[in-house]
Amino acid sequence: MKPQPDLKLLATFLAVVNHGSMADAAAALGYVPSAVSQHIAALERELGIEVLVRRPGSRLILTAAGRSLAQATETLFDATARFQDAANGIGNREIAELRVGTYPSAMSHLLPGVLSTLKARGHSARIRLIDVEIHEGLPKVKSGDMDLLIAYRYLPEDPPTPSGEWTITSLGSEPLVLVTGTRPGRRQVELADCLEKEWISGHAHNADRRLLHRWAGELGIEPHVTFETEDLHSMLAMIRADLAVGLIPATLLGGELDGAGIERVALPPEAPPLRRQILAVSRPGIRPQIIDELVTLLTEALRSVRI
Repeated sequence: MKPQPDLKLLATFLAVVNHGSMADAAAALGYVPSAVSQHIAALERELGIEVLVRRPGSRLILTAAGRSLAQATETLFDATARFQDAANGIGNREIAELRVGTYPSAMSHLLPGVLSTLKARGHSARIRLIDVEIHEGLPKVKSGDMDLLIAYRYLPEDPPTPSGEWTITSLGSEPLVLVTGTRPGRRQVELADCLEKEWISGHAHNADRRLLHRWAGELGIEPHVTFETEDLHSMLAMIRADLAVGLIPATLLGGELDGAGIERVALPPEAPPLRRQILAVSRPGIRPQIIDELVTLLTEALRSVRI
């Protein structure tokens, strides 16, 4: 017996089962009755067993083997139809699951609204979010373990840099806001008031720390960083307690400083604006449509950030 009977023979057999006679099956398939009879005979030879009991003047009767074959054939054809639907969807750049790497503040402040919009539009693809930093995410994009990486870049020379191994799409830039703790009755805090205060930032070689020192150097000041952490929520906690001054991405502030226990530090006119670039990294080539839609929605979300 062949590993799998001829699909054309199986289709004829299933038509006979569903229509109850070879004549009706032949009419439905556009065959002459003798062709249907030949198909059934050929199928039985391939299988080495009788699947239909054929008696003149009597209805067709399925043998035990025939009943099992009919059930298996229906399962096969149903799976084939589902496969064809999936293949057509893939051809139209539709996917079942999208694996997206992202940094924590994007997961908590940018992506919830974006994913809710996608869901409301009826997208059926499951989006799997993975909290990952850029140095871990880039190899996963390259290997195919991750379909999209949402990343930030504080300085132009920092990764991700252009490469034939991935495609970089700029989503826009996110303002960085210098903030301090709020105290009732205190006048607005200016940069000069912060020079003797303690500052909070990332570790010595982190991109945000290097950006801070580069910016401070352009202004001729030297902030005293005594609290080091990569956790932005820990930074906010220290700032709210009025223990430190620090640069916080605008998305975490949500455009609402009043009543949040923090206030914006007034900068001198010569102070250059501080921003970090937000990027989408994917593999080269044609991307699934949902990636392009996700990129567009993230770009719009960044544009709506207010400080």
